[in-house]
Formats: sequence, C-alpha cells, structure tokens
Amino acid sequence: MRQVTRDFGGQITVRCDVPKPAVAAVAAVAAVPAEAVAPPPEPLPFLLTHHQGEAARALLSYVASLPLTSVDAQLLAVVVAIRAAHTGVGNLTGTDLRSLRLDDPEGALAELVAAGWEVPGPLIDGDPDKPVGIVVPDMAPGPGHVLPLGKEARSRVSGWSMRTRLAKPVKKGSPAVRLAALFLAAHCSAELVGHAPAELPGACYGAVPTLLEKGFLAEVSGQTYRLGTAVGHLAGMFRTPEELAALAQEEEERRAAREAASALQPKEVTRERWAEWKSGISPALLRHVEAVEQCPLCHFPFGRVANAFLASPSSVPAPRTVLDAYGTWRDAHPDCGREAALFTVAFRTEHGHGPSYNQLCRGLRWKKLSSALRGIVVGSLLAEGWLTATPPVPWTLRPGKTAHAQGVVLPGQAARGGR
Repeated sequence: MRQVTRDFGGQITVRCDVPKPAVAAVAAVAAVPAEAVAPPPEPLPFLLTHHQGEAARALLSYVASLPLTSVDAQLLAVVVAIRAAHTGVGNLTGTDLRSLRLDDPEGALAELVAAGWEVPGPLIDGDPDKPVGIVVPDMAPGPGHVLPLGKEARSRVSGWSMRTRLAKPVKKGSPAVRLAALFLAAHCSAELVGHAPAELPGACYGAVPTLLEKGFLAEVSGQTYRLGTAVGHLAGMFRTPEELAALAQEEEERRAAREAASALQPKEVTRERWAEWKSGISPALLRHVEAVEQCPLCHFPFGRVANAFLASPSSVPAPRTVLDAYGTWRDAHPDCGREAALFTVAFRTEHGHGPSYNQLCRGLRWKKLSSALRGIVVGSLLAEGWLTATPPVPWTLRPGKTAHAQGVVLPGQAARGGR
C-alpha cells in the first residue's frame, strides 16, 4: 500500500508497503529473461502546443479568478467556459452535467448564476439530452473578451481538458482530484516538471496524495512535482518567464540578422552588371561561372546564377529548434559524410561543376530539410572535412581531406595521387 504523509507546502514522504504475494510476483517477473520482457510503450505525442498550453492556463486562471467557493462550481466552470470561449454561450446537457459526477450539482449551478452567468433552462430535471446555452458575459464577442481564442485553439484546449479529466488515474476521482489534475498538468513543462501555481484552488492541495497514489504524479517535492509518464502527453508545455525572455531575445537577434543580411543584398542584378563583373574575374573563376551558367542539365535561370555569385553570404543564426533537429537527423544518417563526398564526385563528372546545397540534399534524398537545417548539415560536413568548397563562390562543393583519406577524390585528383 502506498502512503503519503504530506502534500504541497511541506516535504512529502511516499512509502510503498508491498504485500508478500506482490513481492513474490515481482521476483517472478525479475526471473524472466530480459529479451522476453516487452519494451515500454512509446510516449504519446503532446496534445497541446506551447501556444495552446498558454490558452489552457488562461482558461484555468479565469476560472480561479471567479467568485466561486466550491470545487464543484470551479470544475463545472472550466467545462462551460471553454465551450463558451468562441460565442459567449456554452452548451451543456443534463447528461453532460451528470457525467461530471459533482457532489452538489444544484449548488454548483447556483454559484455560476451568482457569479453573473445565465442558465436559461433546466439542466437537472429537464430533458437530459436537450442542450442549455449557458451565457458567460465575460466571453461575449467583441472588446473585453477574457479568452479570445481562435477556433482551432479553443477546440484543442477543450479536447485536452476532457481527456485530462478522463485520464485513467483520475477519471473516477473526486471533483477536487480532477480539478487538481487540470491545473497541475497545464503547468507542466515538456520535460514533465511543474511548480504548483499560486492560483491553484485550496481544495486541490488535498488531492495531491491521491494523484501520487494513482500515478498521475510521479513525484512531489515541496511545490515542485513531476507528471507521471503515462499521462505525460497532457503536459501544458509550460515555459518559465526566463525561458520566454530568452526565446524572445533569440528571435530578435534572428530578425536583426535577417534585416542586416537583406540590406547587403543587391536589389537587382542586370545583365549589364553581370557582364561587367565577369569581365573582371580570373580565367579559372570565369570557366567555373560559365560551367554553371551553361550547364545543359541544371538549366538555371539567369537571376539565380547571377545572384548566387554576386550576393554576400548571410549569417542568420539558426534557432535552437533547428539545432535540436540537426542532432536527430544526424543520428539517423551516420554515413552521410561519405555519401555526400561520393555524390559530389558523380555530380561534377556529369555537370562539370559542383552541386548547390539544395542539389546535394535533394540528390541524396535527404528530404524535408528546411534551408536553415540544410545549411547546418552541409556546414558540418565542411567542418568535418568530408566536403570542401571555395567560399564565397557557389557550386564548388567537392570531396575534402577526410574523404581523400578514405579514397574519395575527384578523377583529376586521383590521377595526381590525391593531391
């Protein structure tokens, strides 16, 4: 039996007393060979995005601010408010009300009316399947709307709130248990860690031991807690003010870098300017330019070739999400360096010039790479020596020193002994 001695506001002690039959069962499981034990199930995807998580917390904050004294009324207000968020009217049937299993549904409805909500029909003794439109004045369309959500966000938050209330560890629990589950899940980060919000209704503190016992919470220490893995997909993707400030600063730096890079780019490249530029370059560079310009396989338009050679390379920093995506991509492509080097050899043999970053990734079927991720992928291969280039000249990708050491060289280099 699992016993919890305290809840939020102090150190919580959780003790598990395992009966002897259970100990024997655990020992039997431990004796099963490792290969016979099924792997743990894959975690479910999060139900909410970061933006939708903010909307879920705004809903709960609004409910917590209402002059409601009972948990029944607060749980009912969550259900009605999210349904009313678009039009100001939340439809509820008698069946819906009964499914919430409130201790005092009449009292809950009376509290909503006292708070200024309008319940224009019978919900308890009327037709159980006939919806009653409960009017929430604070959510009337127009200025002053307390929860201005778009259609998709409202739908996602509504689905999240229902699935959280009906999650297996809490669906048979008291209204306080289900209300606490909503608040604590909404304030959890993507790492499943949360901190009890200041607006958490007082009655929810007493529900913490039950949430621990049922596995909705994996652990609690003071005001901090961790969501159970089985319900991790319910996390509201909470970000601290410090994290939000860092993300805002990162976005501002990217915006400034984009603007600076854009200011350095020529507005238009004319054929006269292009001809003038070519007349002043070296014979070797001119041969390369004309190989790209006249390539019968690429058929590049004039503007793309001219801008690629004349434009200054930009240095827009990659966002953290792209860097994380690169790590995942690289793990899935362990031999990408050698593949890229071999591809440049075949491409140059056929085209007479090197591939662009896009042509390299597309030719190797590295699909769905954004331009930022593509830049990091090729940049890492350049840094590792699998590829080399002649910056800032475009279409010059070719095998680098690491590739040479493994025998991947251009035909001309092979004839010269790889030098």
